Amino acid sequence: MRYFWFILALFPLSVQADGIERLKEFFQSTTSMRALFHQTVLDSKGRKVQEVNGSMQLQRPGKFHWDYYKPYLQLIVGDGEKVWLYDPELNQVSVRTLDKALGSSPAALLAGDKEIEKTFVLKNEGLQDGLEWVSATPKNTESGFERVLLGFKESQLQEMELHDNFGHITVIEFSKLERNPKLEPQSFHFVPPAGADVVGE
Repeated sequence: MRYFWFILALFPLSVQADGIERLKEFFQSTTSMRALFHQTVLDSKGRKVQEVNGSMQLQRPGKFHWDYYKPYLQLIVGDGEKVWLYDPELNQVSVRTLDKALGSSPAALLAGDKEIEKTFVLKNEGLQDGLEWVSATPKNTESGFERVLLGFKESQLQEMELHDNFGHITVIEFSKLERNPKLEPQSFHFVPPAGADVVGE
């Protein structure tokens, strides 16, 4: 399913002098988020192998909606109990329980527990390219990725990098980010389309 399970990972935080403390403050004060994103996947040699645009919403804890719409369609929805990944091209839906999808995955940064240090080791990475960076390394070595980097400008999340165990890097750049918007409950409800092949739990 391409790299979209990694994308669940996804993000909000903020940083200043001490990125870790700002990150923790973000989780305490942010209950919802909405943004546009541009995603690029690079292989182990730094070559671009995928590029896509989309939008995302999240309602913590456990609810999120990732919509990929250019150049192809794909949808990921977390409803608080399960995570659904729908690929219209394949007419296939993959589903797994939320605890297994989040566990020690990048998605825990986005919609998981406020106590982020339960599953990640955090480290300030300093200023680079005008952004203040924080890294989150999963304590679970079977999570499928090595670390997540989050870049902030002032108190706003600007960029996220996911480094997997095969040397691939998924770069997500955010724009028009809103913190704590009022979101429609139906955004986090998914019903498999008629005729779609449903696989998983």
